[in-house]
Amino acid sequence: MSSIAQQHTSSFSVRDLDLKLKQVRLAHPEQSLPSPPASDSGSSSPKQDSEECYFLRSLKECLAIYEEPSRTRSASLALLSDEEVIMLANNGHIATYALEKLFGMDQLERAVRIRRAIISRASSTGTLESSSIPYENYDYSRVLGACCENVVGYIPIPLGVAGPLTVDGKQYPIPMATAEGTLVASTSRGCKALNAGGGVSTVLVGDGMTRGPAIDFPSAIQAGAAKAWIDSDEGHKALREAFESTSRFAKLKSLKTAIAGRTLYVRFATTTGDAMGMNMISKGTEKALEAMQQRFPEMVVLALSGNYCTDKKPAAINWIEGRGKSVVAEAVVPGHVVKTVLKTTVRDLCNLNVKKNLMGSAMAGSIGGFNAHAANILTAIFLATGQDPAQNVESSMCMTLMEPTGLNGEDLLVSVTMPCIEVGTVGGGTVLAPQQGVLDMLGVRGAHPQQPGQNAQTLARIIASAVLAGELSLLSALAAGHLIKAHMAHNRSQVNTPAVSAPVTPGAGFASRI
Repeated sequence: MSSIAQQHTSSFSVRDLDLKLKQVRLAHPEQSLPSPPASDSGSSSPKQDSEECYFLRSLKECLAIYEEPSRTRSASLALLSDEEVIMLANNGHIATYALEKLFGMDQLERAVRIRRAIISRASSTGTLESSSIPYENYDYSRVLGACCENVVGYIPIPLGVAGPLTVDGKQYPIPMATAEGTLVASTSRGCKALNAGGGVSTVLVGDGMTRGPAIDFPSAIQAGAAKAWIDSDEGHKALREAFESTSRFAKLKSLKTAIAGRTLYVRFATTTGDAMGMNMISKGTEKALEAMQQRFPEMVVLALSGNYCTDKKPAAINWIEGRGKSVVAEAVVPGHVVKTVLKTTVRDLCNLNVKKNLMGSAMAGSIGGFNAHAANILTAIFLATGQDPAQNVESSMCMTLMEPTGLNGEDLLVSVTMPCIEVGTVGGGTVLAPQQGVLDMLGVRGAHPQQPGQNAQTLARIIASAVLAGELSLLSALAAGHLIKAHMAHNRSQVNTPAVSAPVTPGAGFASRI
C-alpha cells in the first residue's frame, strides 16, 4: 500500500463513516431503510433505541409525530431521532434558534448537538459537527436566556494562577484565563517583588455605573430649558425618585448634562450593589425619562444609550469622571528587590516609565493609555471571573507612575490609577459554574451579605493590584532587555509551527528520486 493510501486509511474513522451515512439519508430519505413501526406511547425498548439511528422516517411521518396535538412538543421530539429533527428543521418546521425551548430543560445538550449538525451541514466547510469544539457535559441551563444564543458549544481557555499577591493585608491568588505565554509567569514575578515590600495598598475613590441617553427637542431653547430643570433641585429630585423606585440597590449619585444643538445628553451615575449594573441602570434611566416626559411632552428619546455613558469605547469622560469602580493601587518595592528579583535599577525603571508610558502615550494621543499592558492582566482576570470582556476597552484605562523613594531614593514607589474598572460578582457571566468557582477562590462570589457592593469593590481592588504587578514586571523586563528572550522561551507554540526547512544538498541517489 502506498504512503498516500495509508495516510487516507488511518485518518478515516467509523465516526466519519456514520456521519456520511447520516448525511446521505438526510439528503435522500427515499433511499433510506424502511422506517420502524410508529409508536405514540413514547416508550421504547433498548433494541428500538439502538436501531433508531439506522432508519429515517419520511418528512410526512415525522411531521405527523411532531404536530400530534395530544403531546407536548418536547414529548414529540423525544420520539424522533436527531436526523429526523434535523430534517424537520431544514424543511422549515422547527426554528433552529428555538431548539432549547422546544426540547425542554432536560434535553439542552441534545438541542446543542442538533444545532451543531444543522449549522455544520449548511456551511461551506462542514466541519463543526465533528470538530474539536466541545459541547458535552456543560450546564447549559445557566446559559439559556442569560449569556448566549444559538449555542453550539463552549471554548475552553487555559486558566493560570499568578501570585499570591498581598492586597490590603490579605493574600489573593490571581486567576488569569489567557492564551498568551509568559503573561502569568511575568505577573507572578511582579507579585513576588510587591510582596517583598509588604504588598499593595488600594484606595477606592469612586463607584458609579453610568448611562447617557440622547434626547431630542424641537429646538435648542427647549433643550436648554430641560437642562436647566434637570440641574435644579426640583428636577434632580423628580428624576432621582423615579430612578430609585426600580431597584433597592440603585442609588442615583449624580446627573451630568450636555447639549449639542437641540439634542440633550444626560449622564446618570448610580451605585449598583455587587452587580456590574448595566441592566439595573438602564431600567432606572428608562423610568426617570418617563417622569421627565411628563414635564416635557415634546421630548423624544433617541436612544437609551447616546454614547455619553460611555460603554465599550475609549472616551475622555470616563477617564476624567470615572465609570464603575475607580481604584488607585500603590506599593513600595525595596531597592535590593528591584536589583535581585526584577534585574534592573530604580533609576532605569523611572526613566523608562516616563519616556514610554507617559511621553510615548502622549505623543500617540492616547486616552487613558498611559501604561505598558494593563489590558493584558485585566482582560485575563475578566475572562476568568465572568466579566464582560468587551468592557476591557474602558476598564483597562490606566496611568502607571514610578518614582524613587526612601533614603537617597534607593527604593521604588509605584502606582496605577484606574478610574473605570467595570466589574460585578452577580449577574452576567458570573452565573456560569467555572467562573463562580474562580470567584469562590477569591472569596467574592455573589452579593455581599452585609455590605452590598463590597464583593465587587474587592474584585476591582484585586484587579488593580494585579495590573500593578504586571506593569512592574514588564517594565523591568524592558529595562533589562529580557522581554524578547522570555517570549522566545515561553510564548512560541510548536503545535502550528512548521518544521524548520533546510536547503537540500543533492547527493548520491538524488537523481534517481526525481
